[in-house]
Amino acid sequence: MMTTRRKKPKYFYGSVISNKMAKTVVVAVTRQVAHPLYGKIMKRITKLKAHDEGDRCQVGDRVRLSPSRPLSKEKHWRVAEILSKGGSI
Repeated sequence: MMTTRRKKPKYFYGSVISNKMAKTVVVAVTRQVAHPLYGKIMKRITKLKAHDEGDRCQVGDRVRLSPSRPLSKEKHWRVAEILSKGGSI
């Protein structure tokens, strides 16, 4: 009998760029990708909406996001931890 292993949840790290919604923050996640033809490393930014139950996040905070079930049309992440407070984006 084969046992299936659960995949480890993938975490994203980013900066809060907006907290104007109730219990929701917008987090900018920066990643580096290589250009498919030339190979140059480029910076790409993805904006993710995340659930912040206690409204603890402020603009500029570094946070860790964990996946969750869909909470709304665009919100599929939860704020797992606030890594550092304040600062610039």
